[in-house]
Amino acid sequence: MTDSKNICCVSIILVVLLRLSIGWQFLYEGLWKINTLSTPTPWSAEGYLRNAQGPFRNTFRNMTGDPNDLEWLDKGKVADKWDDWTARFTAHYQLDEKQSADLSKMLNGAADYRVPLDALPEGVVFDANLSKQLKFDVSKVISFDAKAKRLICPGNWRMLAKEREALLALAKIDESAPEAKQNSVKAYRDAVVALYNRATDPKTMSLKDRLAVAIIGNNAATDPSVTERTFALFNDPPRDVKVYQEKIAEYEANLAKAKQQSAMQFPQEHLQKQWYELQQLRGKLIGPVKALDAELKVAGQKLLTAEQLVHGPVRLPASPMDRINKQTIWGLTVFGVLLLIGLGTRFAAIGGAVMLTMFYLAMPPWPGVPDAPGPEHSLIVNKNFIEIMALLAIAALPTGQWFGLDRIVAKFRCRKKSCCGITTSSTSNPTA
Repeated sequence: MTDSKNICCVSIILVVLLRLSIGWQFLYEGLWKINTLSTPTPWSAEGYLRNAQGPFRNTFRNMTGDPNDLEWLDKGKVADKWDDWTARFTAHYQLDEKQSADLSKMLNGAADYRVPLDALPEGVVFDANLSKQLKFDVSKVISFDAKAKRLICPGNWRMLAKEREALLALAKIDESAPEAKQNSVKAYRDAVVALYNRATDPKTMSLKDRLAVAIIGNNAATDPSVTERTFALFNDPPRDVKVYQEKIAEYEANLAKAKQQSAMQFPQEHLQKQWYELQQLRGKLIGPVKALDAELKVAGQKLLTAEQLVHGPVRLPASPMDRINKQTIWGLTVFGVLLLIGLGTRFAAIGGAVMLTMFYLAMPPWPGVPDAPGPEHSLIVNKNFIEIMALLAIAALPTGQWFGLDRIVAKFRCRKKSCCGITTSSTSNPTA
């Protein structure tokens, strides 16, 4: 009899310690994730969900909103995102005219590039006839403002070397000509070269121009001249978005095929290698675009005064990933606290089990499902599964009443019921 009592006491202590251990793990994970939110690399569940495997793969991947980061490779969507951020940034910090102009120039580039020139050489006229002669639209490449005495190249257009040579060929130096005419030709040729150098200097390129360089697929399909002009400034090989899209389709087709065939017919190692190569290509394509995004945010912060910085960060619309991150962080923190103090223990244990079930189903260690990244190797049962079972066991036992605030709450309820019972009997039987 005594041995049975001792075993019972030891069991209660161990179950309570199990509850406290899981509670501490939850709380520490939640607090650590909260702490990262104020760092340059805040925690996110995006990577875990994007790499989901198994029968619920698409469900978890779609929670990210853009599992393959294809929106980062859409020039229009990225430009719209930057325009929206710029508008919010300007309104939030109440930028003055100079700050707004600097931010707009950084994002959209200068309206045009200008170099001084008193007059065009004799016989040089930028008109439709010249466009036919040179076989390109001269008005898009260059113009002359006689009043301001400036040679002008539009800011959203990049002069090509062949266009520069064609413009220089319009006015060749003739040493037998009068000195004034020679000087006029030299001034024009110097102005064309200076304008070309300014218009093609990578340092003068706007972020949207550089975005066009980083994203090639859509531009090449809609306007090959844009691709030619942007890449005329760089020696990097073209980054083809279409190749990435084709590889995504190929991987998805092979994954579907692997589900229908046995592992011997379509080895999982091949799929894992293909997935790894796909992620490498994704990083190569999207890395430069995300770097431009970060550059815009950092450059915007540098424009602010100390008084403006007091307003804090710009509030942006919550994305699906933001909501999932907050739910995960606060779920871990709240359930951890409740399990530690033993308050609402059963609710916290069931809530924690449900949350861990989501983690488990995102990368289930089931036959035919690729192994989760990391050193762990499991079959059906993994760490998440074991912790789920432990939490369900805790939910089935009154551990909060053995050691926790649930015991105090239970006593308070009993006392309140007792008081209510006495009051009721006294009222119904005054002579008692």
